[in-house]
Amino acid sequence: MTFRKTLALGLALLPLSGAFAQKDIKQKDVARIINTLAADEMMGRKTFTPGIDKAANFISDEFKKAGLQPLAGDTDFKQEFKMYSLTSDKADIEINGKRVKPEEFFYSTVHRKVEWEDKAPKPVFIGENDDFRQGINKARQQKKDLLVMVHPKHQEMFSRYAEYFKQSSPVTELGKGSTLIYVLSPLTEVTSFDVEIKNEVKEMDLANVAGMIPGKRANEYIVFSGHYDHIGFQKAVDGDSIANGADDDASGITAVITLANHFKKQPKPERTLLFVAFTAEEIGGYGSQHFSKQLNPDEIVAMFNIEMIGKGSKFGPNSAYITGFDKSDFGLLLQQAVKGTPYSFHPDPYPGQNLFYRSDNATLARLGVPAHTISSVQIDKDKLYHSVDDEVSSLDMAHMTNMIKAVALGAKDFVQGKKTPKRVDKTQVQ
Repeated sequence: MTFRKTLALGLALLPLSGAFAQKDIKQKDVARIINTLAADEMMGRKTFTPGIDKAANFISDEFKKAGLQPLAGDTDFKQEFKMYSLTSDKADIEINGKRVKPEEFFYSTVHRKVEWEDKAPKPVFIGENDDFRQGINKARQQKKDLLVMVHPKHQEMFSRYAEYFKQSSPVTELGKGSTLIYVLSPLTEVTSFDVEIKNEVKEMDLANVAGMIPGKRANEYIVFSGHYDHIGFQKAVDGDSIANGADDDASGITAVITLANHFKKQPKPERTLLFVAFTAEEIGGYGSQHFSKQLNPDEIVAMFNIEMIGKGSKFGPNSAYITGFDKSDFGLLLQQAVKGTPYSFHPDPYPGQNLFYRSDNATLARLGVPAHTISSVQIDKDKLYHSVDDEVSSLDMAHMTNMIKAVALGAKDFVQGKKTPKRVDKTQVQ
């Protein structure tokens, strides 16, 4: 081997063994954290279960041990909020003087009580030759009270939707929002209708877990995040019914905790660093929605949302991709930061999967924040996603550890105030 080749190889390996090694980020620590988060004792970390509460306590303890501070205005690391579950207690509907059978209607509402009579909304119709899904989506997009009459030709799809809507689904706020009532009927004209709905309401507690390292610029924030909820129990496979969610997203939360420890050991950052474990991502991103209302989004410089980094990407080991790469120059800045190292960041190779909108970054991106998800999962091939086999044993621990190091290196200039990504154009975000 020539001297030149030897020198080049040495430089290539430098980030793993030299000045940029992020030596305090160690695989044994990464393994300890993820083995705890993805243990059977966490029961799959489903929202509104004792398992997710146990996970929240563990993350809080890790933030405390790292030396983080609670977010401004909070007394601990749990950013608590409530959601509400509505289940039908009474639902009577009459159209043109005739009572509608229970199997012929379903509804969605955020109200304890709904009564329509004299001031009822004008009905809309999904006719025999109309596209059912398109009609439903158009009705929902109007965001106002509606009676939607659906022709019986669409009975099969109507029944599928009814089964989904009749399940109790959580809402973030009571009494503010529209009510949509869907009725299966051949009627093409509605001369009168009478609606009376009463719902039982149950309060449910949730909590993000968030801590910070105050920076010299108190109102410039860098966010490192992931979601700590998962899907709980599934159909048993070989006697195992716990969906442990090791990659999704214990890997991301492991990264957040590890990065908190890493940056706490560095000199005081120029910008304030926030480390957030979101709840309720799997059921609608409610944790990130609550978080986004606690800060001025214009003060959030960047968001490193980390999801499913436990396995090598299609670009090889020590590589990851960035969702929404074209939405800002966030990805380009990360590429520059790791240039000449064994780490690499790439544009999302799965545009058809719509990944930019399938994680908590989307909530902040819609507010103009350069908020992107860093991931390495080969989503088109991964057969363990949302299964009982998403176990720590399926992960490449060396790859995951090196990706955490890569994020730490990529974020360095952001943290020190030397680089600022361009804002996301809100008009270009769904």
